[in-house]
Amino acid sequence: MSSRQQLKIFTGNANPALAEEIVHYLGVSLGSAKVTHFSDGEIQVKINESVRGADVFIIQPTSEPVNQHLMELLVMVDAVHRASARRITAVTPYYGYARQDRKARARDPITAKLVANLITASGAKRVVTMDLHAGQIQGFFDIPADHLPGVPLLAQYFIQQKLDNVVVVSPDLGSVQRARKFAEIIGAPLAIIDRRRAEPNAAEIKHIIGDIRGKNVIMIDDIIDTAGTITQGAVTLKELGAEDVYACCTHPVLSGPAVDRLARSPIREVVVTNTIPLPESKRIDKIKILSVAPLLGETIMHIHENLPVSTLFD
Repeated sequence: MSSRQQLKIFTGNANPALAEEIVHYLGVSLGSAKVTHFSDGEIQVKINESVRGADVFIIQPTSEPVNQHLMELLVMVDAVHRASARRITAVTPYYGYARQDRKARARDPITAKLVANLITASGAKRVVTMDLHAGQIQGFFDIPADHLPGVPLLAQYFIQQKLDNVVVVSPDLGSVQRARKFAEIIGAPLAIIDRRRAEPNAAEIKHIIGDIRGKNVIMIDDIIDTAGTITQGAVTLKELGAEDVYACCTHPVLSGPAVDRLARSPIREVVVTNTIPLPESKRIDKIKILSVAPLLGETIMHIHENLPVSTLFD
């Protein structure tokens, strides 16, 4: 049996369209599995083909509804583990609970570590993810974890747009490293929004560090959730003399009022990836979706053939 025949790719219900893109890119078939629920809501998984001795990849971002998709991933990993798969890799392009990565206050949980423990305990031997909220979450895993950057893909899109007089803006101090890398790739200066977050999903802008007057601005973050930060930033940048304002992120969570805020904001275009599926109701005209399928496909093949993943970004 050839190496390619030993490769098995399955998906849960979180992002089957992305899984289909990945297998199409690789020229293989998606594994036959069915993920349903018992009448009381418990997850039921049926793997409808042999995985004995196979190199199994399960594609399942833990996006909304987070708890359901996380449990689907855990149960699928357990199922193929008990069916004697040789190696199981959890491909979670979006890693839920990543924003709770430290004890910011007394008695806070560290759920990013808890989820890492759950994935490992279920039987996964490797994890592939993209743009973690904090890079140190890689160290929460006691198994190999490949952390893929979304910045090169987003940067390449803006390079193709050939914008003039560009400045890259980090929407907060925590995103400076990501914004700096983006700025280096596209060859633009960096500015920073200094803001204070009193509580989750609520922030106040204090200062703009850098020159943005008369510039085309690109704001970059890992996640756009309620879009309060990014839209407040856009309004402030425009008030301070920025020309067109663009925004981009890897993970379009877009919960609550996010889509309405983006639609009413002065942002000209919002560029995101398909780590999280966007329903038609959220696909407003100013949102542009880029596919991470080629990147994930290449990563899967490198892991399957025991090649270094780092060469994909050299």
